[in-house]
Amino acid sequence: MVGSIEVVNHKLYCNGSVHHHHNGNEDKLDDLRRLLGKADGDLLRIVGVGAGAWGSVFAALLQDSYGQYREKVQVRIWRRHGRAVDRATAEHLFEVINSREDVLRRLIRRCAYLKYVEGRLGDRTLYADEILKDGFCLNMIDTPLCPLKVVTNLQEAVWDADIVINGLPSTETREVFEEISKYWKERITVPIIISLAKGIEAALDPVPHIITPTQIINRATGVPIENILYLGGPNIASEIYNKEYANARICGADKWRKPLANFLRQPHFIVWDNSDLVTHEVMGGLKNVYAIGAGMVAALTNESATSKSVYFAHCTSEMIFITHLLAEDPEKLAGPLLADTYVTLLKGRNAWYGQMLAKGELSLDMGDSISGKGMIQGVSAVGAFYQLLSQFSLSVLRPGESKPVAPVELCPILKTLYKILIAREQSSEAILQALRDENLNDPRDRIEIAQSHAFYRPCLLRRPSKS
Repeated sequence: MVGSIEVVNHKLYCNGSVHHHHNGNEDKLDDLRRLLGKADGDLLRIVGVGAGAWGSVFAALLQDSYGQYREKVQVRIWRRHGRAVDRATAEHLFEVINSREDVLRRLIRRCAYLKYVEGRLGDRTLYADEILKDGFCLNMIDTPLCPLKVVTNLQEAVWDADIVINGLPSTETREVFEEISKYWKERITVPIIISLAKGIEAALDPVPHIITPTQIINRATGVPIENILYLGGPNIASEIYNKEYANARICGADKWRKPLANFLRQPHFIVWDNSDLVTHEVMGGLKNVYAIGAGMVAALTNESATSKSVYFAHCTSEMIFITHLLAEDPEKLAGPLLADTYVTLLKGRNAWYGQMLAKGELSLDMGDSISGKGMIQGVSAVGAFYQLLSQFSLSVLRPGESKPVAPVELCPILKTLYKILIAREQSSEAILQALRDENLNDPRDRIEIAQSHAFYRPCLLRRPSKS
């Protein structure tokens, strides 16, 4: 939503940026504190829930920007206690520490270096929450972060939080937020939740429908959907923390998305705002689905640019088709949404996973939680989208035919990924066979069908049909 303008607290917001004479970090912090009604001496409490790569980087970005204002804001991150660091990772971590003089000096100054020596020698077991305090995310050892305030007790972390960042995989979001809801029963104020999760759940009763992470959080906690936002974009966590230029969109209700976009914006990390929460969340899940296939194609064709471009054309047309089933007028797959898809297909844990499967360096029996990478969220999303779109009650007409088919029949790439990853009926090579099928329609045909609005199914989001 380019160029959206609103006056909030007598300041002019224009698509995520606020224009006034002093736009330093402290000014932005003060703006948000005022909007939240924080009195002097009352800390703005921000907590990240989940310490994967993106969740940890997000908390570290906030700590770097606002941590110095200790009388105004507190940034913390929660992760479970007890995850041991294996010996090989401890050895690699020691190498990373000694290759970075700034990190080495910081640890020595904090009297924290010796434990890493002992971990390297096998004389001590290091734990994920312990090393996170020193700025090391278990899923991103090669990119040291700033020291973080880590909490392992979930109740302590969230009970009085003003802003909660959901850095959990979509598959863990429901369980953790149902627990969080127990600690919020006596709350007077309503927290703001920013979800970074990408993925969906499929439900079949009473009718087939999709459940996005923000909806999961809403149902688990009772927090109004107006206070739950989604942030996503063409982001590789380690590159963002290393200050590679990046952008993102925060999507949700008008009241919060504009001031939060301004609060999160940094010179190297531009955050825009958008009202289309559903399309961005669904695209966030779909890009991980198709990234796995992109990795397979890259590995099987020796990084053939031609093959990858053919795959890109077909998978993006399927993404467009699926979003038009879910929304009557979805945000176009262009700009940041297209860039997000591109970078995820190009580089990221899901694409890496697809490559490793195709090369035989990983097997499906190893599961979708990979040491050093975390949860491969595209795997569960493949199952969810396939389950949902294979329901005949959602049937559509195949182009040029009068025979109704389930929507998944118009998504051959999704079907093939399901057969490879979930049903395990085919090998990774099947993805190339799907691309080379002579009966495969021009991707443009699928896009034109989608944009005709003939296939819009409001029930997929539990919305009533228009009479």
